[in-house]
Amino acid sequence: MVDASGVDLHLARPPRRIVSLLPSTTETLCALGLGDALVGVTVYCAEPRALVRDKARVGGTKDPDLTRIRALAPDLVVANMEENERAHVAALREWSIPVWVTYPRTVAEGIRMIRELGEITGTSARAAAIAGELEAALARVRAACATRPPRRVFYAIWRDPYMTINADTYIHDVLAVCGGRNVCGGRPERYPTITLDQVAAERPDVILLPDEPYRFRRAHLEDFAPFGDVPAVRHGRVHLVDGKLFSWYGPRIAETLRAVPALLGGSGVRSGA
Repeated sequence: MVDASGVDLHLARPPRRIVSLLPSTTETLCALGLGDALVGVTVYCAEPRALVRDKARVGGTKDPDLTRIRALAPDLVVANMEENERAHVAALREWSIPVWVTYPRTVAEGIRMIRELGEITGTSARAAAIAGELEAALARVRAACATRPPRRVFYAIWRDPYMTINADTYIHDVLAVCGGRNVCGGRPERYPTITLDQVAAERPDVILLPDEPYRFRRAHLEDFAPFGDVPAVRHGRVHLVDGKLFSWYGPRIAETLRAVPALLGGSGVRSGA
C-alpha cells in the first residue's frame, strides 16, 4: 500500500506495537480494536480516556521524542502529513521503523483512511464495518443538505490575530458536506489571517468558534458584538463549538454528521463551552 507521503509500505505481519502521533488517529486505532497494541501516544491523545490514560507519552505532534519512540520498539508508527514534521518521519524511517502517513482533506477521505488503517493493521473487517456505516450516513447528510441553500459560515481557528481556513482543508469540506459555505474558502492561503471588519463584510449566517487549536471561550463572543448587522450576530448564531467535530478524522465523523448539520441549520441558540 502507498501512503500519503508516497511511500509503499508492506508489513510482514499485522503490527503488535504501534505508536500514534495524532489524537484522532489514536481514537481510530482504538475503535479498530488496537488499544492493547498501542504502546505510545502523544501528550494530546486523550480519547478514549480509559484506553490511553496509561500509555507511554512520546511528546507532542510537532516535537515528538524520537529517541523515546525508538526505545518503544514499534513495528508501526502512524503519522499525519500536516500535523507531524516530515523530518521526524524521515528520521524514524532511517531507523527502519515503519511509518504510515495519513492526509485526509475531505470527509470521504477521512472515511477511506479508516479502511486503509484497517488494511495496514490487519483489522480490515472491523474497519469496513465502521466505514460502511459512515459512508451511508454521509450519503444521507449530503442528500438532506442538498434540499436547502447553504449557510454562509465563518470558522475561526485562532484569535489575536483572527485566522480561518480556505477550501484546501478538511474543515472546509466538513462545512460543505453539512450544509455550509465557507465564506473564506476562496482565499489563497490555507490558513489566512483576517480582520473582524473583513469577516463582517462577508456577512456570514453562522460564526463558529471552536475550542481547538485556539480555545475560544464565552468572553470571545463579545468580539462580534459591534457587528449587529451581520446575520450571524443579529440572529444569535455565534456558536462556541467542539473543535473535534470539525477536525478529527475517523469514527468521530459519525458525531460530526449528526451534530453539524443541525448546528448550521438550527434555531440559532448559542452553544456553550
